[in-house]
Amino acid sequence: MAPFSSAPVWLEKALAWIDTNTVAMGSEDVPLAEAAGRILARPVTALAALPPFDRAAGHGLAVRARDTIGASLYNLLNFALAAPGEVLPEAGVMPIEAGDRLPQGADAILPLDHASPDPKAGRCEIVEPAILGNLIEHAGSHAPAGAALLLAGRRLRAVDIGLMAVADHATLPVIRRPLLRLLIACPPSIPDADGPLLRALIARDGGVMTEIRRVERKRGKLRAALGLSGADIILVAGGTGEGADDVAAEALAAAGELAFHGLALEPGRSAGMGRLAAGPLVFLLPGAPVACLWGYELLAGRAVRRMAGGNGALPFLKATLRLRRKIVSSIGMTEICPLRVKDGEASPIASFAEAGLVSAAAANGFALVPAGSEGFAEGAMIEAYLYEAP
Repeated sequence: MAPFSSAPVWLEKALAWIDTNTVAMGSEDVPLAEAAGRILARPVTALAALPPFDRAAGHGLAVRARDTIGASLYNLLNFALAAPGEVLPEAGVMPIEAGDRLPQGADAILPLDHASPDPKAGRCEIVEPAILGNLIEHAGSHAPAGAALLLAGRRLRAVDIGLMAVADHATLPVIRRPLLRLLIACPPSIPDADGPLLRALIARDGGVMTEIRRVERKRGKLRAALGLSGADIILVAGGTGEGADDVAAEALAAAGELAFHGLALEPGRSAGMGRLAAGPLVFLLPGAPVACLWGYELLAGRAVRRMAGGNGALPFLKATLRLRRKIVSSIGMTEICPLRVKDGEASPIASFAEAGLVSAAAANGFALVPAGSEGFAEGAMIEAYLYEAP
């Protein structure tokens, strides 16, 4: 059995190793409908001017502004009502819809409430003068051809997808999602909670879970499973502790490099990491679901987020909050403390050691207590991570 490090590795050292050993994946082109939430790999430019021609920005009547000068309730101006077309006749007005190309000769759109069109008579009375350029979007006024519309590294939002549709981009270059395989090294008698938990976390972070495989907790079996191809990151859940059959670290050391085993992290102190000779990163996660959760969030998740094109930071909002009750922690361990946050204040709740995932589900935020701290006093202002915006 591979022992823990002689002294538990501090979280900061483990994070530095992850950052040194991870880069964003290569790019792939995906259909526009599948690009939301992905990270843009290269800048995207306008294929043509936006808009591509002068057009109406609203419903109304296309007119020559100079022809409408002097119109009022006391001086109704009467015009011929032309059918929609490419050219505005002299002394005429033409109905136009938002987005329609501006007819040649028109230089303003008159709102409908400033006129009284009579389609049967083919005439239109105007009661207000038009303002030159009113409700007109000129060609290229949004962006000239070749202009950068979106920059590399952007996480694509719904509005970006709409803009790309307007700009006539059918596909977008995005960072490829890292592929992950999960090896469950827990006894068959224990129901698998880690698999569903990790699948959801990986999808959130931009990765793809390709396989969840139960593996007998034996060194040879684990080593063989680690050697299977087709994954950028391999997670092993279970077999990381100090029991006689906890052989995950031994299997990784035999298959490649065991960088760390045993971290100053609570929960999650039996986590480890390294890489295979063939290249994929391997994260050893404790089998206990709540320790598996935090081993993933702080370690494996950081790698997934970086390889998917993000910066690796925890994907939660940060807020500075007043602590309603003190938090006590042990020096030498980075401790995750679940919080209940309300009205700008945070209260610690039952620890993960006491309530496991029940505590995680009851919390709406958490605090990281540094390894060199004994905790925080009541009334202290702390930095908290929030699962959702207040």
